[in-house]
Amino acid sequence: MTTPASDRPLGLTTGQIARRLFFTCWIVFVLHFATNIVREIYPALAIGDRLSFRVDEYAHLHPDLFETGGRGWHINNNPGASMAAAIPYALARPAIDAVVERVRRSREASQAAPPPYASPWPMAREFYEKAWRRGLDLKLGLSAFVMQAFCMAPSSALGVVAMFFVVRRLFGSDRQALWLALLYAVGTPVFFRTGYLNQNLMFGHIAFLGFIALWNPGGSSALSIRTRSLLGGAAGGACVLFDYSGVVLLAGLFVYALLRQLREGSPRSAVVHASWFALGALGPLAVLWFYQWQAFGHPFYPAQHWMPAVAWIDHGYRGVSPPQPDLLLALAVDRRYGLFVSCPLFLLALAAPFVNRGAARRLPAVELWAMLGFAVAMWLFCGGVNYARLQFNTGIRHLAPIFPFLFVPAALVLVRLPMLVQSLVVVLSVALGWCLAMYRDVEIGPLGVLDSVGHVFLGGFQLPALTTLSRLGGGVAAYFPNGVSPLPLFALTAAVLYVIWKSSAARPSS
Repeated sequence: MTTPASDRPLGLTTGQIARRLFFTCWIVFVLHFATNIVREIYPALAIGDRLSFRVDEYAHLHPDLFETGGRGWHINNNPGASMAAAIPYALARPAIDAVVERVRRSREASQAAPPPYASPWPMAREFYEKAWRRGLDLKLGLSAFVMQAFCMAPSSALGVVAMFFVVRRLFGSDRQALWLALLYAVGTPVFFRTGYLNQNLMFGHIAFLGFIALWNPGGSSALSIRTRSLLGGAAGGACVLFDYSGVVLLAGLFVYALLRQLREGSPRSAVVHASWFALGALGPLAVLWFYQWQAFGHPFYPAQHWMPAVAWIDHGYRGVSPPQPDLLLALAVDRRYGLFVSCPLFLLALAAPFVNRGAARRLPAVELWAMLGFAVAMWLFCGGVNYARLQFNTGIRHLAPIFPFLFVPAALVLVRLPMLVQSLVVVLSVALGWCLAMYRDVEIGPLGVLDSVGHVFLGGFQLPALTTLSRLGGGVAAYFPNGVSPLPLFALTAAVLYVIWKSSAARPSS
């Protein structure tokens, strides 16, 4: 697609826009790093340290770590995100180890006690004291940053760039695609969930890339249909490697690929391409089966099969049951993690089938209904996963894989709204998305997600990592007695982004 010069923001080519968009999102996401130490971090450390899946040295630091007889400690989830995050950690490990060792010697010399940690969460205070006494606090903090900065943040930035190319193909405009991609990055819970390592959003973007490979919206002939089927299958299998809820998107991608081939070719060709899809899925699934065999002694039983009894485990199979009306309703509108409370923008997607009918630039019906179908299927599946009720203290998480699939239909409706309404929706979405990424806590106040808006507007800007530093006692409190202001970092980031977008303007097209 040739882009008119008048439609090129700052005179940049499409490729230049995509590269600048990636680095912009990467920088902004890293700036909003949150210090949460999630369960996926522990296997990443074990892989990077010893090429092992066992996390024995971190026993009792997280409620999702458990021990099986004779096989040590593991996490109660799939290892895909941990495997991905282990790569940047392994590269950064020499520097992390050097810093940790130096601090360890200093503490031994001073015989210091754990500094107070003024977190409002009792479990966070207890965790910090345990980690400090084991000499793991600095290692966990630095490792979490490396994994977020060089695994989580770039994966989300790549998802934003993929969104840019999809909406560019849909609307035929670089300028429109750029602002819509930025809206996806900072005006949806993508911003919030990218604060720390999160497998749900990661495999959602992987599934979206697999969907694009199968769809081929640009009509490119660079890859054969068989290759695209193989890539789609690999993406679907990777979803399951990251989390067992990914089986919904694996099945959805398979059905979509099969229907697309039945529409465009013969039943025989559809079977052939379905076989290539299955072959692609087999690779990541084989990795998962190997992990389960190594960790638990059986390749096909999930980690949840072996974990000890926890809340909701007696509902269905290990906590997974048919969809429950109250949970389905909570996943949609709960004040702390409901999809449409966390991102009202997604409500526009519900009108997409009606708006799409008379649009000059239409989204093909098969693709529109596939994206909406993925979203509904994931909602129904998570409506039976009783552990989804535990999102009350972490914010929207289980439905994160459907963010890209809902944004495209929502964008279809948004661009056809009157300019004043469109601008209002964008401003409110960005305000909510940014406040949630800055403040993060959704459980303490009475308004859940909306509490973040009040705290930021009344208490000022903040950054999650700086908030954690301001709560630490000891030397940190001495350096920052009045808290840590994010304004210098905001100013520095703005200057860097200005340079990124103003440098190396595109040459005039011939």
